[in-house]
Amino acid sequence: MVAYALGERAGLRARNFLFVCSQNKLRSPTAEHIFADVEGINTLSAGTNSDAPEPLSDELVEWADFIFVMEAIHRNKLRKRHRRALKDQRVIVLNIPDEYEYMDPALVARLEHAMARWLPMERASTS
Repeated sequence: MVAYALGERAGLRARNFLFVCSQNKLRSPTAEHIFADVEGINTLSAGTNSDAPEPLSDELVEWADFIFVMEAIHRNKLRKRHRRALKDQRVIVLNIPDEYEYMDPALVARLEHAMARWLPMERASTS
């Protein structure tokens, strides 16, 4: 079934999760990576700074069903710069400060804890 290859099961559409931090070098790429294999969701990441490797764009905002920002400042920048692209997406602040390296075990644990309520039940129960 083609839908299954896209992360869909039983005819349900996979949800698109966008993770956002400032530079898209440490926190949001870590989140994108650790949740990439969770069945039922698709993940991408972006940074609010214009010099980020993957800068936040209207296209990414429109793609997302849920946008997870690391800090409130990222939510504020998102709402200010991409207001037209924001429709029915939920914007969730994870409250994860910029004090971790990419794939830092403490960051991974904090992300898994913060994301538990938003993940499909199979993943949330194994974390």
